[in-house]
Amino acid sequence: MLVFPVFAVLIIATFWGDRGLTQLRQKSFEAWVLDLLGLVVQGVLIPILQVLVVARLYEWFVPELRGIWHLPGYLAFGLNFVAVDYLYYWNHRLLHTVGLWPMHQVHHSVTAMDVLGTSRNTLWSSLLIVYLWVNGLLVYLLDDPQWYLVGMSLTSGLDLWRHSRFVVTGRWGLWCLSPWLNLPQDHHWHHGGGIDNCNFGANFKLWDQLHGTYRDGADLPQLLGVAVDLSLVQQLLMPFRFNFKD
Repeated sequence: MLVFPVFAVLIIATFWGDRGLTQLRQKSFEAWVLDLLGLVVQGVLIPILQVLVVARLYEWFVPELRGIWHLPGYLAFGLNFVAVDYLYYWNHRLLHTVGLWPMHQVHHSVTAMDVLGTSRNTLWSSLLIVYLWVNGLLVYLLDDPQWYLVGMSLTSGLDLWRHSRFVVTGRWGLWCLSPWLNLPQDHHWHHGGGIDNCNFGANFKLWDQLHGTYRDGADLPQLLGVAVDLSLVQQLLMPFRFNFKD
């Protein structure tokens, strides 16, 4: 799958050289725990959950729908890369509403963009992401999900890149990619300190442009991340603050 070589390349590039080593040293113990456990959950446990639990649920409740949908490869790819991307845009916006923000705030505690922070989250918050349920369903429905899986893999690889510090600066790259693709510099603004209500899209910036949430990434924010006043255990398991009165 594309996501694994992309992850390996970005990890090496992130921590290569003096700048990378400095970033490595400055990462706190708490940040390491959050990032590494998040990667295990999102990279290992969630795929296992999709195969062993979600797929079994569909087989149990709707066995007659398995492989019922035939799509040409290009449409199966587009179903994931475009249609599911639009669903994710709204899913992401919902996570920034008052009621759901506590479950997403840990992801925004990243103060320096690097690929390890891609999966920083409260451990169970992936259950709130549309990818787990919709991708599992559509893979189940398609008679040949090969190109749909290619779309999933490409989306995951782009997500890793988008959370890295490797912004696009060359004129040719900007000319080709910036008009349509969410670049790392665009996503930096989503993680900007105090400016977190923009650039919700994953693959396409079109959704933000259509719905008035786009912020141009020509420059970069001076500050990244929001303060999360929770213990490490709270951030991992229960990202809420309770005020009890006598």
